[in-house]
Amino acid sequence: MMKTKTKKVIERVLIGLVALIFIGSACMKFFDSSEALDTAIKLGITPSTYFAIGIIEIISIILFIIPRTGIVGSLLLIAYMGGAIATHISHGVNFVEPVVISTFVWIVTFIRFPELLQRILAKDKIIN
Repeated sequence: MMKTKTKKVIERVLIGLVALIFIGSACMKFFDSSEALDTAIKLGITPSTYFAIGIIEIISIILFIIPRTGIVGSLLLIAYMGGAIATHISHGVNFVEPVVISTFVWIVTFIRFPELLQRILAKDKIIN
């Protein structure tokens, strides 16, 4: 059984990795990454929408990092990645990367909030 201190360190590293992924993605939207913008335009995303998506990523990751709003942030990031997966599929673009990122966010969320996983997997009566 892992010590509490070790679990906390692992949890923080995983939170940091998720944060790096989304902060890096948002920065590409803010700081004129022409390659990323060209890809977005091919997916039917305008430059102004692309910038707005970066803002959504930043807000979601801030909510994810803060312990009190972590579950809401997790769900926003997962929903965001669901949109990315749908966009990739609908435009015939490889969707493996957003699936992997979404799966990683789910795993980190379940490690960070084990009660959420228990709630999802509960086979008890439906709670009113």
